[in-house]
Amino acid sequence: MQKEKVHMISLGCPKNLVDAEMMLGGLEKDSYEVSQEAEAADTIIVNTCSFIEESRKESIQTILEMAELKKQDANKKLIVSGCLPQRYKEDLVEDLPEVDLFIGSGEFQNVSKILREHRAGKEQKTFFHLPTFLQKEDTPRVISGPKHRAFLKISEGCKKRCAFCAIPKIRGNLQSRKIEGIVSEAKLLAASGVRELIIVSHDFTDYGWDIRRNDAQRNDNNVDLLKALDEVEGIKWIRIMYLYPDGISKEFLELVKTSNKILPYFDMPLQHISDPMLKAMNRKMKKAKILERLSWIREALPDAVIRTQFIVGFPGETKEDFEELLSFIKDFRFDRVGCFKYSPEEKTAAYRMNNQVAEDIKEDRYQELMSTQLMISRQMHQRFVGRTIEVLVEGYSEESDLLLQGRMAGQAHEIDGLVYINDGAANVGDFVQVKITDSHDYDLVGHIV
Repeated sequence: MQKEKVHMISLGCPKNLVDAEMMLGGLEKDSYEVSQEAEAADTIIVNTCSFIEESRKESIQTILEMAELKKQDANKKLIVSGCLPQRYKEDLVEDLPEVDLFIGSGEFQNVSKILREHRAGKEQKTFFHLPTFLQKEDTPRVISGPKHRAFLKISEGCKKRCAFCAIPKIRGNLQSRKIEGIVSEAKLLAASGVRELIIVSHDFTDYGWDIRRNDAQRNDNNVDLLKALDEVEGIKWIRIMYLYPDGISKEFLELVKTSNKILPYFDMPLQHISDPMLKAMNRKMKKAKILERLSWIREALPDAVIRTQFIVGFPGETKEDFEELLSFIKDFRFDRVGCFKYSPEEKTAAYRMNNQVAEDIKEDRYQELMSTQLMISRQMHQRFVGRTIEVLVEGYSEESDLLLQGRMAGQAHEIDGLVYINDGAANVGDFVQVKITDSHDYDLVGHIV
């Protein structure tokens, strides 16, 4: 009997991708076949994001595109999963009649059972539950990317209540996996060929808070977790994503400094630097403390790469607030900066705030901030010219099959630039030494030595 084929499209953040990979794992375990082509699949799953307006638009557009494919085959099923149905629930059923099943972020782990029952005639169309599912050691998972790197999700949900963010409404409160379960998965990933572990969560620095709160006998925390992962054989790079400045400690920095695996790469979404804005955003640290944490990093690890994100146009942001942010960026000289124009999110504190900033002002501030950072990025990259650095080879360049492309320790997958290799041979997943001969706004160029 021919296996039913399922095609997965995962949108949004790496945490969403891990959910999609767990869905694929469960489907394969239940004898479904994963198809790389939507046209050839019997079922298409769109795992959605709804973090901000742009991500919602992308999710809806993708759903509609897949619905067009479905019109060509009456037996093809279309499933929408993840954050969008979890957030909007029954509203989507009315707006998207083309969709056969809606599965929220609290039920995605049951996708195989839900699909099987639907094929058998069960009429229920929506499956929502509180987002309380937490990955276990034996949760099946199919790594969807190249075998040399994988995301390792250590927790779900968030304990913070930033005024602009809907994540707690969608993903629930913080739930941390226990250290032994995370390490067990890391060992399995290493055994399968993974060399770079990318640790993801909504806030790495809060890891273990809920475990310690609920069980006085346990002391799961981010430093002990990293110490345990540092001992996993086969892993060469450990990259940590999503650190908040209030959780940066000198003990943590000392561990990064002495480890041969934990990369000196700090992805810290600061969001703003003006105290009035930080207070309005319900951030837990004021400017002085943020500057203190940043100075700790620079003192302990002078060559560390620091990446951050800011929001412009938050309700009440004045010209003076923005100028303070711009001056901060010029003075500190971050290696990487991302920027969002504030997006009003329903059921968040900021959605009800007065003094909403006009869209044209948001756009002007966004453009000025990013052009300022572009000049800084260009200058920061020039320091690598003439140096030889370690690079993880990702494959042929998308620009030309005459070039290889890879990433150095200071470049995270998909969100940062690349190192283009114009001379020398290597395989995907190899670590090679590359002498940098040229630099661009976000990328570097060199040859293998």
